[in-house]
Amino acid sequence: MKRNTILIVEDMMINRMMLAEIFKDEYDILEAENGEEGLRLLTENFSSIVAVLLDIVMPVMDGFGVLEELNRQNLISKVPIIMITGENSVEFERRGYEYGIVEYIHKPYFAPVVRQMVKNNINLYAYKAGLESLVRTQTAELQEQNKLLKEQAEKLRKTNDVMIDAMSNVVEFRNMESGQHVKRIRVFTKALAQDIMVRYPEYGLTKEKIEIINQAAAMHDIGKITVPDNILLKPGKLTSEEFEIMKAHTSRGSEMIAAFVHLEDEDYYNYCYDICRHHHERFDGRGYPDGLKGDEIGIAPQIVSIADVFDALVTERVYKKAFDRETAYQMILNGECGCFSPKLLEAFLGVKDEFFRLLDESKDAR
Repeated sequence: MKRNTILIVEDMMINRMMLAEIFKDEYDILEAENGEEGLRLLTENFSSIVAVLLDIVMPVMDGFGVLEELNRQNLISKVPIIMITGENSVEFERRGYEYGIVEYIHKPYFAPVVRQMVKNNINLYAYKAGLESLVRTQTAELQEQNKLLKEQAEKLRKTNDVMIDAMSNVVEFRNMESGQHVKRIRVFTKALAQDIMVRYPEYGLTKEKIEIINQAAAMHDIGKITVPDNILLKPGKLTSEEFEIMKAHTSRGSEMIAAFVHLEDEDYYNYCYDICRHHHERFDGRGYPDGLKGDEIGIAPQIVSIADVFDALVTERVYKKAFDRETAYQMILNGECGCFSPKLLEAFLGVKDEFFRLLDESKDAR
């Protein structure tokens, strides 16, 4: 319904007639002779009313009583209320503005001024209502767009997960490792990361980041797809040349991540790349491929590195028998399997029982 009605609430008929005469050519007019009747007309015709001209002194219910009721119903901000008064009281005006009126009209009326004053406030409220409607529309559109973006991100994440699982299974199959290796790496990674989040908040880990790291950990050895079988499956010690080819699985794997993982999921991509490239770096700088030292190595590859080494120790490989879990733990803590961060080793010791429990849950754990 189009808003085109002005409600005049004034107990003096002559005053109502004068005000109605000013606006009759541009607006429909409703009249009430007291506040109670004015409230009723406003409620019944609210959708069509563009302004209310409200007297202060009236029988039955005065103007301030009307304002109190409009405030109670939260309506005073939805339509401009312009007060009519013959008083020049500062206290009256203060009270009116505190209730939320937009303007005062002082008697006697000067038609051009009154007409322009009321029209200005009607236009202002119409503009405000238009802006609010536009904001609501745009907000709804943004919310819908965000919903679609989240759905697309989730689809991309699921696509990545399927691809990663498939590629990881290919690596395990070629490496003649059990199908549980990647699963164990992920659960070990998550358990260690959760302890570090609580123990060392300076690393900035959160539940959300840990979940992404947990997913990205599956990609740590994807570069082994490029390693020839005669090296990957060699039961004895690798020659120096063969070891260089094996080491290249970190850099080749990160190149594959850059080529295949959707870049829209930036955090996921960064963790996959970092883990794949740097999970063989060592805290003393003697790792590969980049020779990073200390906390130059990201927290994610540091965590995955410990999980990977532990799993390699407690499971049988083509080149070694499995160590018992206690021995494996001590080998890592004693530095027999490379140099790790003292902080991470402290956390690793703290999750010992959890690691053993997770290992027991693995169907093919030795």
